[in-house]
Amino acid sequence: MALPSEFIYLWMQGAATDLIANKDYLTSLDAAIGDGDHGINMARGAQAIAAIDRKDYTSEQGFDAGSYLKKVGMILVSHVGGASGPLYGTFFLRMGATIGPHPIDLPLFAKAVLAGVAGLKARGKAEYAQKTMVDVWEPVSRCVAEAADRAPGEGISVLEDALAAAVSVARKEAEATVDRIATKGRASYLGERSRGTMDPGAASSMIIINAVYRASKG
Repeated sequence: MALPSEFIYLWMQGAATDLIANKDYLTSLDAAIGDGDHGINMARGAQAIAAIDRKDYTSEQGFDAGSYLKKVGMILVSHVGGASGPLYGTFFLRMGATIGPHPIDLPLFAKAVLAGVAGLKARGKAEYAQKTMVDVWEPVSRCVAEAADRAPGEGISVLEDALAAAVSVARKEAEATVDRIATKGRASYLGERSRGTMDPGAASSMIIINAVYRASKG
């Protein structure tokens, strides 16, 4: 059963709103172990995403979620400074390319998230437990993929259940970065001193995942 393609648009709009609202929080995390600009950069990208005209991606066939996500990815690459722009940009570009013009169901959505994570890891040369956004996205991608394997072809209610589980996983994994020592990115220069603060990229990832769950509920 195909899912409403517009939920992708609602996801990005919700994520943009939440990232702007959490600008100071994300900046405070990054000030402790990074360059102190993650919240500012993510809010800048979010404002550009919020300005995308939905009509540009809507036709008689419906909302073109694949092309829209590619646009989101390009905006993040060009508007978000530091490492986060290219990383998040790659994630959404890969998602958009995987979804393409196809009707979205849970297996395709899961496949798109897995593709995004593969791009994220390749671009950042990062693996799980190195205190980066991969620490959140990789377990979340597995969570959604396992739900798709259990209930292939099911509709929005199953997606809601899968994403509710993903939100729980995202929260758990983001909180787990607090006690980890960073071995990738700017925070890795701090060594042991990077312990005690949530990774900013993990925190923004958690915010984005919360937003996709809300979007699935309309």
